[in-house]
Amino acid sequence: MASPFPGMDPYLESDLWQEFHDTLASAIRAQLTPRLPPRYTALLSKRYVIDRPALGILDLSPDRVFYPDAHIIAVREAAVEYPAAPGVTAPAADMISVNPEEVPLLSLEIRDVAERRLVTAVEILSPVNKRGDGLREYQERRMALFQTRTHILEIDLLRAGARLPLLGELPPGAYYVYLSRFTRRPRTEVWAMSLRDKLPVVPVPLLPPDEDVPLDLQSAIAACFDLVRYERLIDYTQPLPPPPLEPDDAAWLTERVRAAQQR
Repeated sequence: MASPFPGMDPYLESDLWQEFHDTLASAIRAQLTPRLPPRYTALLSKRYVIDRPALGILDLSPDRVFYPDAHIIAVREAAVEYPAAPGVTAPAADMISVNPEEVPLLSLEIRDVAERRLVTAVEILSPVNKRGDGLREYQERRMALFQTRTHILEIDLLRAGARLPLLGELPPGAYYVYLSRFTRRPRTEVWAMSLRDKLPVVPVPLLPPDEDVPLDLQSAIAACFDLVRYERLIDYTQPLPPPPLEPDDAAWLTERVRAAQQR
């Protein structure tokens, strides 16, 4: 079966996220490239961010597999046994140290072919962008882009983590898309989607007076499923990754999965 959800599949907010993140960036480029005027190109750009998971919220039992963002880290007991020296006091506990992880982040850049100038930055937010040091790094990156003549299109398909800092109250939603045009700053256009909504077609702005290019996010998600077949990798019988759903959304989700499995 394909994804049982009409919009974003919330089960991708798990150990599959980094793979999906990169596949989605590539799918967006594949969709936009033939739509761009000849004077533009779409390039993938990778950078690395240090992720320091917050202590106190992780289950680090010996056989726990922990997914900080990008890498699968199997935390196991040490294979080597060291004999205790005579007279040495036994430790009170044998615990796990949490090490920072270098997380790769892939984004899309719309650039002017002639001058290679950055016209539009398309960011797909990752868990590391929405917590701790990674959140601070991302906000600094945004502030630097705000000082340039660069449009910023930010796609947040994660229910967990901090939202972008905007004045006023965001409309209710599980997922958001934000567009900051350099011609309209500090105004930011916001699209809000619930778990039940199909993802929107959003504009990708170019240099004036060129028209916006449409980006069909739902088609991009479908292309990812067609390519990778994520429905074969997801166990829809397992609990949904946090944060918890409201009771009516949880009932809706259960019914969607049940109906898809019956088909």
